Amino acid sequence: METNLASDAPAGSLSDIKRKQHFSGKVVKTILSGAIVDIGVGVPGVVHISQLQKDPVNRVEDVVQVGQEVEVWVRRVEAKKGRVDLTMIKPLELEWNEIKQDAEIKGKVARLEKFGVFVDIGAERPGLVHISEMTHDYIRTPGDMLKEGDEVSVKVLEVDRKKKQIRLSMKALVEKPEELVRTIVGKAVQPKASREEKHKDAAPVETEPAEPPVPTAMEMALRSAMERTQVKGELSGKKKRKGAEAGQELESILSRTLRNRVATK
Repeated sequence: METNLASDAPAGSLSDIKRKQHFSGKVVKTILSGAIVDIGVGVPGVVHISQLQKDPVNRVEDVVQVGQEVEVWVRRVEAKKGRVDLTMIKPLELEWNEIKQDAEIKGKVARLEKFGVFVDIGAERPGLVHISEMTHDYIRTPGDMLKEGDEVSVKVLEVDRKKKQIRLSMKALVEKPEELVRTIVGKAVQPKASREEKHKDAAPVETEPAEPPVPTAMEMALRSAMERTQVKGELSGKKKRKGAEAGQELESILSRTLRNRVATK
């Protein structure tokens, strides 16, 4: 049996009421099919007996009484009829038809398994983040990274409404390490002209001279070997120059001796 709840309040006053909107109201009447609740909008709302609680209800009075304060949510609004359908069962934040692929959602870790974590995103069932979709890095178990109750951001990979399964990913919202490095390097390596233009009007900044880097043991050994080689080369060069000079002097003496002999003849 449908109860007519039209009132003198203009229907337009219901236009701002949205589905799933929350209200605190007072039970003003109970009927066989449910309860009438005043939520302060000028038009009382109807809570059907099936919407009083999740468990089956035989009598409305077993759950609510006239004058009782209750928490209700809007199920449907018919402004032209001046009717508001309510529920005392908290609705899901996300219905199956509201879960879209590639959507970014915040949720809370509900359960950890060896193969991944289940995340409550406000849907009928929690979604699964497989261990391979948790991070770009290696982790041995999901517990190495998360614990129950942690809030996480996830991306919807796939929704199977028939099987009521939701595949989620955490790493899809995080840039890959190699891509992050390329991005950082790309920002650091700017064209010379752009750097000069960017800083041409800036006041000169005095900087302290950079301290020379401390050589490693390998570098010190290599430097020592090179110095010994250089010293040997210099000594060898000196010996060669001395030998050449001695040869030139001997040749000069022989030439002078031959000229003297010729002159005496």
